[in-house]
Amino acid sequence: MVWVQRELQLHPFSRGFHLITSTVWEAIPEAIEMEVGLLHLFIQHTSASLTINENADPDVRVDLEETMNHLVPQELPYVHSMEGPDDMPAHVKASLMGSSLSVPITHGRLALGMWQGIYLCEHRDHAGPRSLVLTIFGVDPNTM
Repeated sequence: MVWVQRELQLHPFSRGFHLITSTVWEAIPEAIEMEVGLLHLFIQHTSASLTINENADPDVRVDLEETMNHLVPQELPYVHSMEGPDDMPAHVKASLMGSSLSVPITHGRLALGMWQGIYLCEHRDHAGPRSLVLTIFGVDPNTM
């Protein structure tokens, strides 16, 4: 059995949904050796989130952002407003979307569907860098 964990620092992204599948995969080269395994991703922030969705049509990213803005409008009378008008809506969106994902590793590849990709969902207007904890656990065929 193999366990690997590392932190991945992502540069600041603009508000919206950003594909990070290749960035995540490149950060854990040990996974290529795994016959069977699991990648767990965790974002260490309360105003951004992670999700898996379609990776082919860029319009999906636009529609996801528009839908989240409709579900969680910035104009509600939020009590928590010390960090600006986009902060509390970002917390709500992050809670709805989630802070972690698990993706199977099969034959040294992420077992995502053909049209699936991993997204960083940035909910702030002017966010800083984001930190992810990547943990892989699996079976190296050389040790079987």
